[in-house]
Amino acid sequence: MTVLFAYLAIFLIWGSTFLAIRVAIDSIPPLAMMGIRCTLAGALLVAAAVVRGERPALRDWRIGVTAGAVMFGLPYAALGWAETRISSGMAALLVATLPLWLVVIEWARSGRPSARTLAGLGIGLAGVVVLVADGLRVPASAAPMVAIIVGELAWAIGSVYLQPRLPRAVTLSAGMPLASGGLLLMLSSASVGEWRRLSLQSVTPASLVALGYLIVFGSIVAFSAYVFLLKREPASRISTHAYVNPLIAVALGVAIAGEPLTASIGIAALVIAAGVALVLSGRNVPEPARRSQPAWRPMRAAVGER
Repeated sequence: MTVLFAYLAIFLIWGSTFLAIRVAIDSIPPLAMMGIRCTLAGALLVAAAVVRGERPALRDWRIGVTAGAVMFGLPYAALGWAETRISSGMAALLVATLPLWLVVIEWARSGRPSARTLAGLGIGLAGVVVLVADGLRVPASAAPMVAIIVGELAWAIGSVYLQPRLPRAVTLSAGMPLASGGLLLMLSSASVGEWRRLSLQSVTPASLVALGYLIVFGSIVAFSAYVFLLKREPASRISTHAYVNPLIAVALGVAIAGEPLTASIGIAALVIAAGVALVLSGRNVPEPARRSQPAWRPMRAAVGER
């Protein structure tokens, strides 16, 4: 898997998953759907790793469970619930807060972002502000929007935690957090009574196809590509998928699902798109005072070595 292919996977596939989620939750409760998606995808990846002789240690599972809880348990629960209340395009645009969180965390750990990176983030964040300001005119939109933003903060924390710690094998690095987060989502689904309300007879073929797409492409292919990149690229640069995904999600939502394309969504999409080029071309500037402090360097070193 090349770096370019991995970026294309997380840009294009994850951009399409927002509409797939909307279709899947039409007849499958959101927490249950997300739990099934992650658990099956994670189990398949771990099984593939075991067949190839890559067996995770107990320490790997502890790390995988922790990463799964913060990268899938909270963010996917928030996203699945929010998409029952707001459009898939708006949900995707709110995910664009992710790069801001990652750059702040990476800044604290390894170095000051370049002026170009900060400018790109500022432009992208301005697009998010345009979107949120318009969405808050509808009171019912406030809670779903906040839920997604909090979920993206959790994903950022999980990405930074995961980056230097999981095994060399991409299948294990992706499979253990997916499986762990999926089980947590299924337990959460059971706790709120979703499984009692789920009727197999009421699940539509469209929802099943969307669920299959999310398992194979959204989780197995795209998350494996994401983990592959985490081992080689700065987390802040990888997070630019959160700027590209909304453009794809908005276009698909309008073209296929008939979701509204308002002026604020159009403006936000263009502004967010402008920010990604600057972030992609930016570099973190090492902090001189920290160069003599090895304790801050393992994350960057591990990314290059794995």
